[in-house]
Order: sequence, then structure tokens, then C-alpha cells
Amino acid sequence: MVPSLLTQKLLCFDVYGTLIDWETGLYAAAAPLLSQLSPAPSREAFLRTYLAFESAQQVATPNLRYSALLSIVYAQLAAHYNLPVPSPSATASFGSSIGLWPAFNDSAAALQQLRQHYKLVVLSNVDRASFASSLQRLGGEGTFDLVLTAEDIGSYKPDVANFEYMLREVKEKFGVEKEQVCVTANSLFHDHAPAKKFGLVSAWIERPGAVIGVGEEVEGATYEWKFRTLGEMADAVAKEAGGS
Repeated sequence: MVPSLLTQKLLCFDVYGTLIDWETGLYAAAAPLLSQLSPAPSREAFLRTYLAFESAQQVATPNLRYSALLSIVYAQLAAHYNLPVPSPSATASFGSSIGLWPAFNDSAAALQQLRQHYKLVVLSNVDRASFASSLQRLGGEGTFDLVLTAEDIGSYKPDVANFEYMLREVKEKFGVEKEQVCVTANSLFHDHAPAKKFGLVSAWIERPGAVIGVGEEVEGATYEWKFRTLGEMADAVAKEAGGS
């Protein structure tokens, strides 16, 4: 039986893909590269190629800041597409594009609704400076009770070390047990599959049309709740809290 949403005390958020529309942001930031191709790959094809390079680089350099990792991946993509080596300014621009990636329209308001019922914690694959560049789009300072990044942890999701670190932190800082944590994320690959290794419950924020990390081939990725948007989840929580 699906548990009550309100039995959970803390929501552990993925940010990029769940709250921030990173696919739109990545695709726009890659325009200088893709504009050199004729025909250019489709958005979906590009994003799947990007994920393959990003995932491999994250395994190879788990301590590298995400913005720097993006710059490396940009050069790798150029080589993959048989394009000239991009300039240092071009790779740096791609790496620093994170702050330009748009939030989903419902994210900020839904987070404020959910704050009434839960501790809100970020578990993100970006670095602290990059996350700070996105925070204003999500409601600004005070929106989240705790922010944990790959830079803090020294590895990237789906590494289970990230979830171990998060569980230790929320137990120490808030007294929250793992049974009270709900992983709230879009990516089946980065979040839901590793969460299940710890027996954590999770809510899949589907974000219809998403490509990265949501293929049916993701082994072990299950979830207790499914919502098309975070706003839909917030409404479900409010309805449950109101007893209607």
C-alpha cells in the first residue's frame, strides 16, 4: 500500500531536472556547437549523447567542480561531432551557463507550499557556486533547510556515497531517520535507483518530455508516488493535510 505523504518529514530534492529545466538550459548553451552541424542532431539525441559523456566524466573525476566538468564535456562533444576544438572562452561559457538555466514555472511556488509540511534538503550534482546562481529562481535564501552538493561530498550521483552522506547529515542536523525521508526527483538513473538501495521512499516528478535519466532501461528504479509536476505533488500534500 502506498504510504501517506505526510508520514515523511523531509524531502530530499534533486534540483537540475526536477526544479530547474536543465535540458532546456543545456540545449540552449550548446547552440554555438550544434549550429555548426548540418543537419544538427535532435534535442533528444543531443541530450542522450551529452548524458553519456557527462556520466563517464563524473566517474573519472568525482572531485571536479561541476562547472569545470561541463567545460570538459563541451570539448568532448565537439570532438564527438568532429568539430574544431572550441576556444577556452567557449568551453568556459558552457561551464558557467548553469545560472542561466530556467526554473520550471511551478517550482518556486510549490517549494513554498511544501515548506509548510517538510524540511527541504538539496542533494545536487552541481557545485555550491553554481547552485547559488540558480537559487533566486527557486525562491532565494531560506527556501531550503540544507544544501548538499557533489562539491561537498566528493562524488556524483548515482554514487551511493552521496545518499549515505545525506542520510548522516539529516540525522545529525534534524534528527530525521531514513524512513522519514522522501527522495523527490525526476531522474530515475541519478536518484530513484540509488535511493532504493537504501530502502528510501521516493516521489517521481515526471516532467513530461524529459529525456536525461528517465529511460525505461534504468534498472532498480521504482517509486511510491508519481506526479507530472512538483506543483501537482504540492497540491496532493495540501489535499491530504486538509483531510479532503
